[in-house]
Amino acid sequence: MIKIDLTEIVYDFMLTVNTVYDLRQIYRAIQINAVNWCVNSLITHHYDLKDKHFLENYKTTMQPSLNRNSPITAEFIADALRTDILRGKLKSRQPLRQDEIAATFGVSKIPVREALFQLKAEGLVTFLPNRGATVSELSPAEVDEIYTIRIALETAALQRAIPHLTIAHLLQAEEILNAIDQEQNMVRWGELNWEFHATLYYPADLPRLMEWINMLHVNVARYVVVYLAGMTYRSISQQEHRLILAACRRGDSPAATNLLQRHLQSAANQLIAFLARREA
Repeated sequence: MIKIDLTEIVYDFMLTVNTVYDLRQIYRAIQINAVNWCVNSLITHHYDLKDKHFLENYKTTMQPSLNRNSPITAEFIADALRTDILRGKLKSRQPLRQDEIAATFGVSKIPVREALFQLKAEGLVTFLPNRGATVSELSPAEVDEIYTIRIALETAALQRAIPHLTIAHLLQAEEILNAIDQEQNMVRWGELNWEFHATLYYPADLPRLMEWINMLHVNVARYVVVYLAGMTYRSISQQEHRLILAACRRGDSPAATNLLQRHLQSAANQLIAFLARREA
């Protein structure tokens, strides 16, 4: 018997829908993510190919029925596309055809266009002459710039947060690290990685700064999940996470921010090297 974890369903819902305008949208979004989560869970529990094919069709046919009762907004479409980019379902340079997206969501091209421009502002989508929108691809120089900004912003956030970290914050961060140790799904690993960092930053109470940090994180997270989430990188990353957390427990702001800077720079160096090799 498969146990349904409502916490994970709601977490996936929060990733998919960051901005909603009425309770109908919230209910519909949770329904969609509950269906997706349950189907994906069933598929991983040793069903044969015939059952898997049936469940995938069920997932495909269920979503349109859940979309009929309330309007789909540009924000909803942007959140869905952003999640697919972050999870690697939409790859770098992959075309994002407005007519296909509009048909998928059952809307006109107007909210699709608005959603794509929103993602362009976040650096996730590029508009090319005569080709339309595609998923953006970062160059080594762009990754270097993003991490330079991230280091400055995230160390500032952590420095401001440390005096306000409570036992509850520290216990939550430890629980996340324990979950990362057990996680085999690379996408979920990437989500937990961000959750750990965000848990330590949020007590700074700097919402605009967190928005910027999150946007920059999303820009590179898809690469980290796909290319760097091997066992060696994960092991080293976890060691660095625990050193950061230990410094936060001591209230040692200089040590914590220095460790965080080295942690982010290490990830940057590996990703830059990977992208440079791929360009060569």
